[in-house]
Amino acid sequence: MGTESASALRKESPTGPDDRYRPSDRRLAHQAYRRRRARRSALIAGASTLVTAVALYLLVVSSPGWERTRETFFNAEYARRALPEVLKGLRINLELMLGCGALILVFGLLLAVLRTLRGPVFLPVRLLATAYVDFFLGLPMIICLLIMITGVPALRLAGVTTDPLLLGGAALVLTYSAYVSEVFRAGIDSVHPSQRAAARSLGLSNAQAMRYVVLPQAVRRVVPPLLNNLVSLQKDTGLVSIGGAIDAVYAAKIIASRAFNYTPYVVAALVFIALTIPLTRLTDWMTARMNRRQHQGGAV
Repeated sequence: MGTESASALRKESPTGPDDRYRPSDRRLAHQAYRRRRARRSALIAGASTLVTAVALYLLVVSSPGWERTRETFFNAEYARRALPEVLKGLRINLELMLGCGALILVFGLLLAVLRTLRGPVFLPVRLLATAYVDFFLGLPMIICLLIMITGVPALRLAGVTTDPLLLGGAALVLTYSAYVSEVFRAGIDSVHPSQRAAARSLGLSNAQAMRYVVLPQAVRRVVPPLLNNLVSLQKDTGLVSIGGAIDAVYAAKIIASRAFNYTPYVVAALVFIALTIPLTRLTDWMTARMNRRQHQGGAV
């Protein structure tokens, strides 16, 4: 009898199969309704996208100048010739993006820190950093490149390079550092003053509070906009071609000028797009992840 009672208790224990959680009928009906709505939305979105794509295709191919445009911009033979040369020149763009990107992050962060220094003794430093940022935020990139590539060699300074690739990279660093410094400064300002005050109350100096408390939080918050700046930098590396550096854009220009067929430009554009899309999607994913963590009350 005792054995039978123990067996019955085990069957009716909270961990037994009979006491597992079962959703209510209302919850099951709600889940089924949401699944039906999701399937319906996906079908509508797919159908509308397909209809729009077909309409755009028919609009383009039925235009009077489509045959000439296809021969001039979408020639498979010229695309086959251009792709190896464009990829060879792309190496310069990637080197510029990586090298200049690292320098831009360091210089931009330094500018942001200088602009947030406190105390009257640092006023000249803050004014100089602010003037630098204001100047390069207002200066068009193409003008900065032209000044660096053509103006610096004209000075004939001893020990200063005349390589258009290096001078173009310097122009990219000078301009993008101003943009990145504003991103970092916004991140620093977004950290609540109580964080700095708490660090100071624990005995940390202003520099230590900035290094160990403020900057780690600020950098995490500005990662998505920093990635957006990296995407823009990757595209703007093609501007160094105005100085004669044979990157992907200039390689496409050389091939296009031989037969006045502009398919190589389309090839170069597609190569840049193929590089940009993964970075853009990564930025979107990180932004969505940070938003979810904020809504859930997690740390940013």
